[in-house]
Amino acid sequence: MPRLFGTDGVRGLANRELTADLALGLAQAAAAVLTQGRHADELRAAGRRPVAIVARDPRVSGEFLTAAVSAGLASSGVDVLDAGVIPTPATAFLIDSIAADFGVMISASHNPAPDNGIKFFSFGGTKLPDEVEDRIESYLGKQKLAPTGDGVGRIRRFADAEDRYVVHLLGTLPNRLEGLKVVLDCAHGAAAGVSPETFRDAGAEVIVIGADPDGMNINDGVGSTHLELLQQAVLEHGADVGIAHDGDADRCLAVDADGNVIDGDRIMAILAVSMHERGMLTDDTLVVTVMSNLGLKRAMAERGIRVVETKVGDRYVLEALAEGGFALGGEQSGHVIMTEFATTGDGVLTGLHLAAEMARTGRTLAELASVMTVYPQVLVNVRDVDHHGLSDDSVIADAVREVEAELGDTGRVLLRPSGTEPMVRVMVEAADQAAADAHAARLADVVRERLAR
Repeated sequence: MPRLFGTDGVRGLANRELTADLALGLAQAAAAVLTQGRHADELRAAGRRPVAIVARDPRVSGEFLTAAVSAGLASSGVDVLDAGVIPTPATAFLIDSIAADFGVMISASHNPAPDNGIKFFSFGGTKLPDEVEDRIESYLGKQKLAPTGDGVGRIRRFADAEDRYVVHLLGTLPNRLEGLKVVLDCAHGAAAGVSPETFRDAGAEVIVIGADPDGMNINDGVGSTHLELLQQAVLEHGADVGIAHDGDADRCLAVDADGNVIDGDRIMAILAVSMHERGMLTDDTLVVTVMSNLGLKRAMAERGIRVVETKVGDRYVLEALAEGGFALGGEQSGHVIMTEFATTGDGVLTGLHLAAEMARTGRTLAELASVMTVYPQVLVNVRDVDHHGLSDDSVIADAVREVEAELGDTGRVLLRPSGTEPMVRVMVEAADQAAADAHAARLADVVRERLAR
């Protein structure tokens, strides 16, 4: 039986795979697991019930899933603070800020509106490790906590949740944003209210698109997965920068004044160099995944910044940041984590600090982004293959070594099996596009031939 939890919580088609019954059961199981141990003993000694924050993005299914999760928690003796529609990183911040015992975010991030998801955060606003998620999954169908009388939880509205988050964001800025014209694309998602408000309060002139959620239009042709409208709006309004969020606003991509896309790698390069120069980059180290562009690693090396690589997934970046006590990390997709201010990727925070660096230096985004040269990167998904056999195939290994020898230090190769479907991802970087295309196609053919099912 496949694992219920994926790389970022439980996701699926709402009301088919992710049902109200499943949401209720997950909440009851989470309450049983997350209220155990020393912290639970301290709660009992203090004579209070555990407290959980529940929030969601604006997709319509979030309404009944929130009700189910809240019912599951309250029936297990957990007091619920319903924060309404706020970004995922706001939920994480609030858990830590008010010392809630844990929290739940109902969102499918950049997925289309019919999907939804449930992710849990522990005390302190951090994501759960795999082993804790496995324990929650193992509790499904077992005896649940079932207090009675005064032992059941209460459900209350967390009325000032968004205001607390905005105040926090503004307090992180090293300088204000006066003089900048910013276009914000909120993906008709969770940042539709908070992001424009915060950028305006920070002093920027703000034009907003993708900020009219109706429950079904989240990520629909807008946001960080669809940058065309943002590029057009930046050019149309003569803006200095465009900032794109995804549905739950835990990622940020940008567009410069000429309409060029600035991805997560270049955003991290800009922030890393700035923090390095100001003595704020702990151990002069940046944490990235294996998918980050070779150009980022070279640019960092030239400036004396060490790069630590992890597996793909922001949870692995978070683990490396925590283990090393580092200050900055993230993914090419725009999940950028600044550990001084956040316990997870925060798209609004990232966009604010990117704009703040423009205001501080007086340089354009294109000038700041020139700190790194992007190597052409080709990704080919080879489908319907036995991806489990990838690591043991000597012919594929020989083909990879041949390509790596041809590329030398001007490129790299990465073959990665999918964790969710019979597919191998073939990634090649090279000094020029033609070479990257040719090498990727060649390796994809070898993988297809060797691993075809």
